[in-house]
Amino acid sequence: MPFRDRSDAGRKLAKRLRKYADCAGCVILGLPRGGVPVAYEVAHALHLPLDVFLVRKLGVPGHEELAMGAIASGGVKVLNDNVVRSLRISPEDIAKETAKQQEELERREREYREGRPALAVAGKTVILIDDGLATGASMKAAIIALRQRRARRILAAVPVASPRTCEAIGELADEIVCLETPEDFYSVGEWYQDFFQTTDQEARAMLAKTAAEQPVPAAGE
Repeated sequence: MPFRDRSDAGRKLAKRLRKYADCAGCVILGLPRGGVPVAYEVAHALHLPLDVFLVRKLGVPGHEELAMGAIASGGVKVLNDNVVRSLRISPEDIAKETAKQQEELERREREYREGRPALAVAGKTVILIDDGLATGASMKAAIIALRQRRARRILAAVPVASPRTCEAIGELADEIVCLETPEDFYSVGEWYQDFFQTTDQEARAMLAKTAAEQPVPAAGE
């Protein structure tokens, strides 16, 4: 296993991204929840502002661990057409799951920032970080949403990913960094010694600490 935990993965990822240290036009966005501790270590090492970018997986009814798509901040929805077709998922089921996840997305927007506005991304280089890529649905939705918000450049960065997904995300992003792309990839968690779920409280604490250390202009400023 190449990574002890998400913090270890973040420190290793930061070494690959060190050319962005102290970049005036760069921000780091972590995909909650697992991407936040990885992004926190990168932001700390590179002295860059940190925020979350909310994405929610759309789970297949009855098999919620399987993604049929994802939604992201800004009203973006991305569907995995192969999964939808092969499992014959109805438009009604998609709409029901979307409404459920939209409510949770909005709740987390309020909870994670604790009243702080979102970071500005228009005209910025955005380093978008998660703890790994399996299907890539969440990362894909986030990239599309950030394009709509006029990010100047998007770099997707993860500690581990399936080779196929890393390649696919690389076609959407301006740059991609995948530290490990094992051919025998089955899940993100198998490449971590400690892959315990990150809690909302832990994610909030990391965001609050970074915001206190590095106050930055909010969106629209």
